[in-house]
Amino acid sequence: QAAGSLTFTTTIALVPLFAVTLSVLTAFPMFGQFQTGLQRWFVESLVPDSIARQVMGYLTQFSSKASRLGTVGFLVLVASAVMLMFTIDRSLQTIWRVRQSRTLAQRALLYWAAITLGPVMMAGSLAMMSYVVSVSRGVVSAMPGGLHLLLDSLELTLLVGGVSALYRFVPNTQVPWPHALVGGLWVTVATEVARQLLTYYLGHMPAYSAVYGAFATVPILLVWIYTAWVIVLSGAVLVASLPSLLSAPMRRLDSPGAHFELALEVLHRLQEARRTGRRGCEAQALATELSVDPLDVAQVLESLQALDWAGEMAQDAQRASRWVLLVDPEHTLLQPLIERMLLAPGGRSAALLQRYQTVTMGEMLRSP
Repeated sequence: QAAGSLTFTTTIALVPLFAVTLSVLTAFPMFGQFQTGLQRWFVESLVPDSIARQVMGYLTQFSSKASRLGTVGFLVLVASAVMLMFTIDRSLQTIWRVRQSRTLAQRALLYWAAITLGPVMMAGSLAMMSYVVSVSRGVVSAMPGGLHLLLDSLELTLLVGGVSALYRFVPNTQVPWPHALVGGLWVTVATEVARQLLTYYLGHMPAYSAVYGAFATVPILLVWIYTAWVIVLSGAVLVASLPSLLSAPMRRLDSPGAHFELALEVLHRLQEARRTGRRGCEAQALATELSVDPLDVAQVLESLQALDWAGEMAQDAQRASRWVLLVDPEHTLLQPLIERMLLAPGGRSAALLQRYQTVTMGEMLRSP
């Protein structure tokens, strides 16, 4: 479902994103000499060979017309690109089970950086190649063979780095760089394999061309976009699952009240950290000590944060944030946690909840 939604928004936002990318690249005079070859390489590296030429023609035609749009049309194109970013953001937050989204200002800054800095970084990476082209061939319109090899190597680096950065920075949680790089490598390899397989299929079984004729490019492009997003989302699932896959054998939390029990264990660890003078506990360390899935610990910590019982202390970019206890267990009633994770208030459970109205967190943490 997420891949289908992303396919739809990508189809709408493809032209404005391509127009922005080309406008940023062409802002550098050094790229004017081989702009045509660069555009062709850019498209051919992202879509199967059988439709690369047609897609290149359509994108160039549409993006040239997009540059002549008025203010309203320009805003519509920008909105379509932002809608794509929002859908990507929402899908990744769901995969990582993130409940607290970024503020609107933070998301706007992230989206703008993705739209503008991406092409700028590509331009900076290609800047050193312009000198080689100008010296070896003078004014060129096609890619020399050596430069094409360099661009292929650069394509690999950009794709791995771009997807890794997507997994590292978009989820509103701590994602280690090694895990993000594993996802970037998976997406790069899987994308190339899928591209070659689709090219082989279209070359040996031209059913789409026979049925759709001149319009065959459209369904093929949609199939490819959908396949690409399935690969990207599967990479996100892999990265989000790596902490669980790399940790020691975990206990299952499928029994009734298991998450409530885990919450008490987490509160006990946070209380011990405060008692011994430590600066809180990292979520991954809690998961390791308790032999549970880090995603389950994250879910419990978010619930405790919503109750204002635990707080997250951010550290530098190289270290994970730490969690600290914000309340005094001896003077904090346990009923809010019971209602949130064990028994819903009201109904036939009201009488049972009344028995625990005076029970404090400290009493539960002292019990064996």
